[in-house]
Amino acid sequence: MLVRFIVGNLFSFKEVTEFNMLPGRFSRLPHHVFETGSVSLLKLNAIYGANGAGKSNFIHALALFRDFLIDGKMPLDLITETFKFDPESKQKDVYLGVEFIKNEVPYYYGLTINQGIIVEEELQISGLDKKVDKTLFLRKDKADEADLELSFSDEVNKDPEAALFPQFLKNEILERNVPVLYHMRNRHNRIFEPFKNALDWFERSLELILPFSRPGGMAIRLEKDKAFHQFAVDIMRSFNTGIHDIQVKTIPIEEFFGEDNKQEAERIAAELRARPGNGKFIRTQWEEAVFVLENNLPVTKRIELTHVEDNGATQFLLSEESDGTRRLLDYIPALFNAVNREKIFFIDEIERSIHPLLIKELIRKFSHDPNTKGQLIFSTHESNLLDQDIFRPDEIWFAEKNKQGATQLYALSEFKEHHTIDIRKGYLNGRYGGIPFLGNLKDLNWEQYAETN
Repeated sequence: MLVRFIVGNLFSFKEVTEFNMLPGRFSRLPHHVFETGSVSLLKLNAIYGANGAGKSNFIHALALFRDFLIDGKMPLDLITETFKFDPESKQKDVYLGVEFIKNEVPYYYGLTINQGIIVEEELQISGLDKKVDKTLFLRKDKADEADLELSFSDEVNKDPEAALFPQFLKNEILERNVPVLYHMRNRHNRIFEPFKNALDWFERSLELILPFSRPGGMAIRLEKDKAFHQFAVDIMRSFNTGIHDIQVKTIPIEEFFGEDNKQEAERIAAELRARPGNGKFIRTQWEEAVFVLENNLPVTKRIELTHVEDNGATQFLLSEESDGTRRLLDYIPALFNAVNREKIFFIDEIERSIHPLLIKELIRKFSHDPNTKGQLIFSTHESNLLDQDIFRPDEIWFAEKNKQGATQLYALSEFKEHHTIDIRKGYLNGRYGGIPFLGNLKDLNWEQYAETN
């Protein structure tokens, strides 16, 4: 579970800025608070802000952080996208840090980057401000010198086998722009289990859904997982999309590609036979085709949706559905996992292409369900969601730029509002900030730009 995320000198974040899922002292919606041993955490959060305020930058920064650890390749943005209103920002440190809980163990992991060099990296078992932090490893480097310091915990140093790895890592394989944590994936000694758990949190527990991202492998999951399939069908029926059923159709690969593209069918069939345990995905703007071997024959799996009207049932491809229906389908894996697993989901612009009343009911359902296991965090402009029947004051955050053009994040709970206050009205009236400054539009003389013949 996520405790906090910290970012500094990246995109629109100048100073080190924190977002957290720590609850305040509120009695309403008590089932929104997870008790995870030594700390309590919230299950839901919405981030509001004007266009350009930094909501998407916040989620993008976390996505870069995750991708860097998983791929081991430093994203260019961590070098080039420092805070642009500071002319000296490129020479200053970029900081990324996250505190989280994995397998009931609290961790803190932080990276300091300067001009493409990791100048500091640390992994700790966090004391959560109640106990002393325990350092698992600490790396220090100087961007202008070839001087790397790397130290590991006593448990590593005292184990005869594990103690060989730090020196080998430092002298033979560690590059100055690759995280130490990235190299923990293949450590088999039980001493490194906490290190692997921390990396596993980024790989398996943290998921980010950007405005144009789509889940992969939906057809296979719908076909193999009956509970997931029924969950998806129930949601699409409940929200009156016109969809009565979701089916996965299997067709020969030659039929999918047709007569005009036989060579592509043959190429994919050959790849499948060479690696029979693996499937292959082809994704267009709106469709995803999954190619697998069944009974040693290459076939295509694709999603079809059944609509039932007075004239009977009709099958539709995803490409024939509305943008809102497709977007709702995109959210189903995240919703299913957030309900059933201890995973964290960030969604940027959750309301995109979906009717305001529909998205409100979807969030209300998640809010009121006392049995959900995951965390759902999203950015939005949708003011209809500002409802104290759905959110606690500590579950609504705002992003706003200051006079220096830097993004600041703060929670509604800082305003000490009573639970009967109409926070939607207060937000639209600018009480909490986080809304666009419109200027004096009535004085905008746009007729002067009209073309004259």
